[in-house]
Amino acid sequence: MALAAATLLSLGLGTATATEVSAAPAADVEIIDGYTRTVRESAGIAVECPAYQVLIGRSHSGDENGSTTYYCGFILIYGELVHVSPPTWSSAQRESNSFFAAAPHKALVGRVHSGDENGSTRYATASMTWQGRPVTLTSYRWTPGQRESSSHSRAGAGEVMTGRQHNGDENGQTFYQYARVSLG
Repeated sequence: MALAAATLLSLGLGTATATEVSAAPAADVEIIDGYTRTVRESAGIAVECPAYQVLIGRSHSGDENGSTTYYCGFILIYGELVHVSPPTWSSAQRESNSFFAAAPHKALVGRVHSGDENGSTRYATASMTWQGRPVTLTSYRWTPGQRESSSHSRAGAGEVMTGRQHNGDENGQTFYQYARVSLG
């Protein structure tokens, strides 16, 4: 927490008091770019967002030996950092013709894949809280498909990644699910 707080303070972001929050008409959500990591897709390297971060994007270039980049981000509500729970990893599924959507109000925080399109993929999810209150997700949406071998997808303003679907090999279509951050 100290490192995340120091990072946010260096960006000029403080914390909001209960009085400041109650005066605001609606939740003010901001997502700031954080950790980014690129790995060889087939290597079986688990990529997990660091503390206080969730997945906000992914890109991939080439076949299973190509590079996959994961984009994580901090969520701020009224300028205060959202807490992200420890991750829960899914069971493995075959990458080709795979579908994964996080449970309601949970964001993706990690992924691991090994091998080619017949290899296994797992996802990590987490819940979020702000000042002890649950953070909820609304307005779920799926992106149009794009060819996996040249895919790039980032969350829209105020959104986090919540799911992914992939059909076939690297020439097949990949779809991403995003949802808008809100307070319950």
